[in-house]
Amino acid sequence: MSEISALPASIVEWLKGREELTYIKFLTEYPAIKKAVPLKHTTVAVGIESMEIVDSFTENDEGVLVENEYCRQAKIKLRLSIHAPYSSGGEACHSAFTDIIDCLTFASGLDILTSGCDSIVSDRDTDAFVLSAWATVNASLCPASSSSLDFPSFFSKEHLCASHINDENIHLSAAQQTYLNTPFESGTYFGTGDSSKSISLGFQPSVVIVVARGLPLMYVNHAAGANYALAAVGMRGGETLGIELTTTGFKVRNSDSDPVRSCYPRLNELGTTYFYVAFR
Repeated sequence: MSEISALPASIVEWLKGREELTYIKFLTEYPAIKKAVPLKHTTVAVGIESMEIVDSFTENDEGVLVENEYCRQAKIKLRLSIHAPYSSGGEACHSAFTDIIDCLTFASGLDILTSGCDSIVSDRDTDAFVLSAWATVNASLCPASSSSLDFPSFFSKEHLCASHINDENIHLSAAQQTYLNTPFESGTYFGTGDSSKSISLGFQPSVVIVVARGLPLMYVNHAAGANYALAAVGMRGGETLGIELTTTGFKVRNSDSDPVRSCYPRLNELGTTYFYVAFR
């Protein structure tokens, strides 16, 4: 049980390393370390109040609980004696308790089952307000397989916090996941002969390529002295003739006027099928 007896000291050392708790002085309750008198800073003593050891069970493949012959389940009640100077007020006790429990619950490897506190009292010996608090820790003791418990590593559990999940430097956003899963979409549309036609994709594309099925990219009408474009490329930095990117897709044009270098867009000819590839 040496790991259990060393638990308060391990917790104290770990809490001392938390940047958000630097305003608190931590010490162990057993062996007792004397507090300053009068108290000038919030001080917390960590000790063990009680321990309950029960049989451990594991569910087998058939859903039946089977007793672990060499393992036990331990519930350890940690005691936190929180002392705050009179000048800080009783609220300082509750603030320290909240910050400590938050760290132990969300940033440590401890399996915190319950936590709570009593009423604040006045201690004339140290000229401080005192709050007695506790936290119940769940642990497995398996001496047959290991001489240590499952909690001393203090593995970071910040992945439980939204701030960690939403950190796009280490996690993909929903938009990034969609981009990786479907970086582009392809489809077809049928020409209507109208001067313009809008294609909705449901997202703002970065690049769109449109070509007419079974036809060349462009053709020349020598009799009319005109060229007709049956393909186009659009991107956010600019587009070729006859296509325009929108916030939800793209728009194509069909025109017999305002040619560009004697070329007319033919991206919505009646009865023509067009293919497109749109990149996110």
